Amino acid sequence: MAKDKRSLPQVPKNLKSDGRDVEYSQELADHDDLEAQARSEAADKRAKKRKQ
Repeated sequence: MAKDKRSLPQVPKNLKSDGRDVEYSQELADHDDLEAQARSEAADKRAKKRKQ
């Protein structure tokens, strides 16, 4: 049983990235995409401001 616990990965295989970037098209973005993008930009600004 202890052997199984040691072999558990931190990130499940189905959540691992293959390292390839995904193309994003602004023209195909829906409302949720645009809202997420705006929130991300706001969070980046807050983080940058906090670093200073």
